[in-house]
Amino acid sequence: MTQKDITFVADFLTEHFNEAPELYNRKGKYFNVERVGQYLKDEDDDLVSPPNTEGNQWFNFLKDSTHLKESPLLFPYYPEKSLHFVKRQMEGVIDQCLQKPADVIGKSVHQAVCMSLYKISRSEDSTPQLFKLPFLWNDKTSNLHYVLFTMLENSISKIHILRRHTDTSRSVSNGILAVEFGSFLNNSISESSDSRCYSCLDAHFYDDETVTVVLKESVQQEGKERVLAQLPLS
Repeated sequence: MTQKDITFVADFLTEHFNEAPELYNRKGKYFNVERVGQYLKDEDDDLVSPPNTEGNQWFNFLKDSTHLKESPLLFPYYPEKSLHFVKRQMEGVIDQCLQKPADVIGKSVHQAVCMSLYKISRSEDSTPQLFKLPFLWNDKTSNLHYVLFTMLENSISKIHILRRHTDTSRSVSNGILAVEFGSFLNNSISESSDSRCYSCLDAHFYDDETVTVVLKESVQQEGKERVLAQLPLS
């Protein structure tokens, strides 16, 4: 340690660990603790050196406001407690607020349909990520839910569209289908069907009638072409 470090520690001890006779009656609290560290202790004991709120503009504002003083919307202030104590109090209030909605929503949700998208071997150590780009869209005019997604591995050139009616008791035709981006974007008829194949980088609904996709040329070379295409659902 340098002399500067020793001086810094000595000044710290001198400032924060002076004897405090007024604390002698408190078990184990014979010295003033460091004023920042006391807020970070995970315990319910009162702060040894609580902050001085005199002149605080926010507290003065609350005292002078008859409407805000007793408002249930303001979180109570605990000037004698640490931040850990306040954090636990706030978490308890938030959990209580969220419990009822969670119960109601949980009881109202049930499985409408189950579709098997792919199967993998149970012997594999790591499960590959085959499901990508899930994007949800709700057509309020027709009361339909849509899910756009792609499947990796052997179907990178396809985008899948899942469609369900918002009324789970009703079904719609072609509940799930796939659109393949092959060679339909070729500039001329002379190009071979294998020369220009595209995979989907991203896909979103543009509106109720149109899907926007970002395509990437699948050939292994520099300067791969990117295409922004809009496809009508029809």
